[in-house]
Amino acid sequence: MDDTQSGPPFTLLPGAADAPVLLHVPHAARTVQAVRGGIVLDDAALARESDHMVDAHTDVLAARAAAAARRTPWRFVNRLSRLVVDPERFPDAREEMRKVGMGAVYTRTSDRLPLRAPDFDERPLLDRYFHPYAHAMTEAVRERLAAAGRAAILDVHSYPTHRLPYELHGEGPRPPVCLGADPFHTPPELLARAESAFARCGTTGRNSPFAGAYVPLEFYGSEPRVTALMLEIRRDLYMEEPGGPAGPGLDLLAEALTELVDSLAE
Repeated sequence: MDDTQSGPPFTLLPGAADAPVLLHVPHAARTVQAVRGGIVLDDAALARESDHMVDAHTDVLAARAAAAARRTPWRFVNRLSRLVVDPERFPDAREEMRKVGMGAVYTRTSDRLPLRAPDFDERPLLDRYFHPYAHAMTEAVRERLAAAGRAAILDVHSYPTHRLPYELHGEGPRPPVCLGADPFHTPPELLARAESAFARCGTTGRNSPFAGAYVPLEFYGSEPRVTALMLEIRRDLYMEEPGGPAGPGLDLLAEALTELVDSLAE
């Protein structure tokens, strides 16, 4: 597996000065080198776990859409694996995924097997990686509000065709494109535009198997100018599972994401 860390743990890639759209790519990387010593899996098992958990090629998808958009969106890209920290989890008891060992710092694998030792202390990882990431993402949204008067966060993910054991709510439909919506930050117009853009990729569904949308806590539930939508793309649409190369479906998805970005930048 490619485990070489170079550059910062996350990157804000600039777009047009007045662009409101921020493409967030939190789970595309495989790099765990910074924390390898705290993970109990051998290299082969770690590679398999990464294959299942990494949202492979979603960074490429966001890059293609950004390059093709009429008004270039900004991109906030995580350069570290979610096995280091998961920046979209709550860092405390509010996070329901802690039930399966997948809070902000994972202690269990997707098969619910040990990932880290029972006495592992997550606090250094939260201080070094999670909190700086949250602060930088908050500032990126604040900058879009100042420059464009609004911020539209598109959270770019993928998910496996078949349910993995860690999924708490995976019993429902698994459509080609799942749209995760928040009752405060995802207005009906945003959902309608996403459904129209991704109709070319097959059926879209809402909040199944994954629900909600990521918004920095400073704005969550209080700032209506921040809108958000989670895009969960079923992996058989564009890649070989698990962890394989991308296929031609990535081109169609890039066209759909570009259309959505353009519609939100108007």
